[in-house]
Amino acid sequence: MADIIALVLPFFGLILIGYVSGRLTRQPAEALGWLNFFVIYIALPSLFFKLVSRTPIEELTRVDFIAASLAATYTIFVLVFLIGRFVRGNTIPDCTIQALAGAYGNIGYMGPGLALLAFGEAAAVPVALIFCFENAAHFIAAPALMAFAGGDERPRSRVALDVLRKIAYHPFIIATAIGFLAAGLHFEPPLALQRLIDYLAQAAAPCALFAMGVTLALRPLKRIPAEIGYIVPIKLLLHPLLVYVVLGLVGNFDPLWIYTAVLLASLPTATNVFVIGQQYGVWQERASATILITTVLSVLSVSGLLYAITNGILPPDLFP
Repeated sequence: MADIIALVLPFFGLILIGYVSGRLTRQPAEALGWLNFFVIYIALPSLFFKLVSRTPIEELTRVDFIAASLAATYTIFVLVFLIGRFVRGNTIPDCTIQALAGAYGNIGYMGPGLALLAFGEAAAVPVALIFCFENAAHFIAAPALMAFAGGDERPRSRVALDVLRKIAYHPFIIATAIGFLAAGLHFEPPLALQRLIDYLAQAAAPCALFAMGVTLALRPLKRIPAEIGYIVPIKLLLHPLLVYVVLGLVGNFDPLWIYTAVLLASLPTATNVFVIGQQYGVWQERASATILITTVLSVLSVSGLLYAITNGILPPDLFP
């Protein structure tokens, strides 16, 4: 257990330091602007490029892994959406943000750092694949459902164009695509450039986690939604369990890939869920509360999952 504490304490400690800093220092939210820019446009893309470009190209084309992971995540999305719509009687826009809260984990800020810390650089490929394809799916699902519900009054063609632009121009996806190309061409950056990329990649996780903590501090808990009663266990417990079962059923994946996918599924709700809610003026405060509560509780759930993995309690193949 000491090993697990040593693994997760620095990780979640950075979030806590950011949170405390945000609560104690009277800085406006805009003060995070350049740090967020550095994380999103420079540091994390450098990390994705570095890891993907060094991977054999055949490992980057596992369509079966991508499909299985997406199927599990979007089963969770549909489940939360249906509960919100037919049990709680919420509107389609509300249900869309709730579904994202249950299915959209913090795989951008938290995923790479924690997976690489827990499993080493071999976890880079599944992290990159899951991130790219799940983000693309989320970027499609949210505006499509909002447009269907009438929450987005723009012409459908403009909505579709905006979705394609978000996918094509996302810095993480661009960096991963360039990494794919470099891997396929066996491109090796010059030493000076490689060292620069390495320095930037090393800064990604600490800066991202600190920024995440500050962001949580700047969104105080004002209202605990009733939906939190089922969204939290679905996000932190059912989502990773379903990913584990689905990948086991589809079969023949490297155990490390399975563990990485399960770990990413266990992460708390992504801060992007609040951003999307804010964009459409839907479920904003409750999304913020969900992010904060799932992040706090994930300290226990993620630690428990890592303990189960490292101590052999969770076998790598559910269906040998």
